[in-house]
Order: sequence, then C-alpha cells, then structure tokens
Amino acid sequence: MTDTPTTPGSTDPRKDSLIEYPSRFPIKVMGANVDGFVGAVTHIARQFDPEFDAGTIELRDSKAGNYLGVTITVTATSREQLDELYRTLSSHPMVKVVL
Repeated sequence: MTDTPTTPGSTDPRKDSLIEYPSRFPIKVMGANVDGFVGAVTHIARQFDPEFDAGTIELRDSKAGNYLGVTITVTATSREQLDELYRTLSSHPMVKVVL
C-alpha cells in the first residue's frame, strides 16, 4: 500500500469529518429537571431538523432527580449544521451540558 501525496494546500475530505452526511446523529443535552426543558430542546432541534421526531427523544433522570438527560437524534446534513446546533443548545439558559 502506498501513500498518495497531496497537493500543498489541498485537504483530504475524509480528514475533515468522520461523519457521512446526511446521517442520523444523537446528541445528549443535560439540564435542570424543570418544566419546559424538554420543550426548549425540542424547539431548538426542530430549528435545525424540520423533520425532527419528538417521539424519538430519550429521557434519563439523574440519581437524585435534579437533572434530566435528553437524547435527541437529528438528521445531520453538514458539519456546519451540527456546529451551529451545538452552539445554540449550549447557549440556552436551561442547558448545562451538550455532548
């Protein structure tokens, strides 16, 4: 097997992303277990994936019940879309962590 040299300044698209687009992509969002948290996450998910199915949401309470983990699975169409979705979720006041 030989290495194929690349032209200076060119990039190998396989190195840019390990994700093939479009694809289903799970995102875990954690926040305080309060009214409106799941709705806020759902609203943001639909901004980036209009076909988002809220029926696919997975919920997990923390041991003490103070926090809630919400797993959403969106259809990722580009790296830019995912980056902006992560930024939007992370900046929401109800959200503590996005993975």
